[in-house]
Formats: sequence, structure tokens, C-alpha cells
Amino acid sequence: MPRKGSVLREFPLLVVVALLVSLVIKTFLVQFFYIPSGSMETTLQIKDRVAVNKVPFISGKIQRGDIVVFHDPASWLSEPSPSNSPFVLEKIREGLIAVGVIPDPAKQHLVKRVIGVAGDHVVCCDNNKLITVNGIPIHEKYIYKGDVPSDMNFDVKVPAGKLWVMGDHRAASADSRYHTEDINKGMVPTKLVVGRVVAVIWPWRDAKIVPRVDVVKKQ
Repeated sequence: MPRKGSVLREFPLLVVVALLVSLVIKTFLVQFFYIPSGSMETTLQIKDRVAVNKVPFISGKIQRGDIVVFHDPASWLSEPSPSNSPFVLEKIREGLIAVGVIPDPAKQHLVKRVIGVAGDHVVCCDNNKLITVNGIPIHEKYIYKGDVPSDMNFDVKVPAGKLWVMGDHRAASADSRYHTEDINKGMVPTKLVVGRVVAVIWPWRDAKIVPRVDVVKKQ
């Protein structure tokens, strides 16, 4: 039976190991994010904490219908406000976020659904007011109730290494449609994608698996 002193001496080492394991998981496997807005309602709710799977994106396998978290591609977001927390607490919080112990507040990240991948021709809208991908109308049951697929017309071809993304709450999402004048013409470079949202983990009442959806097939 280990002596109390031995356990106390080993405790700092155990903490360091746990933090290193958490860092490895966050870097290569799973990262956690906080949803700050309603642009993905009702699939994701404001204040949801989501788990993001990073594994598929190491090989660049991003599919239409994936809900992805990505770095701000071209100042889509305003600069975050300075934190009012005491300096020490803020540094502790930043450290815990860095190793993945607490969810990332995603101040400079966005979350949207992939509608078009490289080579796709995405158009809004056909005679039935549906978005088409490569001429195929897509039926999007995940869209926020009462919203139309898009209240803006667009006709884009997605180049290699880029994605066309949209929020599920179309009336409350400043997505690719609103940034066609930026350097990426509203597209998101795949190199900026962090990973795919696979689950809501908090609050418990909203906890669920977030499945992949093929947007070209009828939902």
C-alpha cells in the first residue's frame, strides 16, 4: 500500500500527464466549442457545447452536409471584446482552453453547414425556390422552421480547396452568401476547417449525436 507522502509527490506528475493527454486529444482527435449565436438553430442552440471530431479533416475528407467549425476566413466576425476577468483567472482559463479541459468559446471560429464542396455548382434558387447543387434540388429539412432556403440569389462554382457554407437558420446566418466580395468570394478554405460537429454534450437536455447528412439526397 503506497504511503501518503508518496501519493502526494506523484500527484503533480499525474496532473501533468492528464493535461498532456488532454492536449493530445484536443490537437488530434476532439475539441470542444461553445455556440454563441443562433445561426445554426434548431440543429444547434445558443449556449450549446459541442464536440468536434478532427480526425476526418487531417485527410481533408469534408462532405456536403457536414456541420463544421472553422477559423474566421476573412473577417466575417468583429474583433472580440477584451475580457473583464482578472488577469490571473483569464490566463488560467486560456490555459485550460488550450489543453482542451474546458470548451473553446470560439471567439474567432464559426460553425456552418457545408452545402458545396470543390467542383460543385450551387445555385439559388430553382422554380420551386430550392437551392440546387449540380442541378439537383436539395430538400433541407434541417432549415429553421419558417425560413426559406435563401432570400438571396447566388450562382457559384466552388473551386478546389474551398467550401460553400450556410447556417441552418438562414434568416439569422451571415454565411457564404454575405461575403462574396471578400478575398475568398464567400468560400471557406478547407485548410481553415477545425473539424466536424459530432455531438452536443451540454446542456444535458440537449445532448445528442449530430449525424452526417447528404444534402443532395431527400431528407
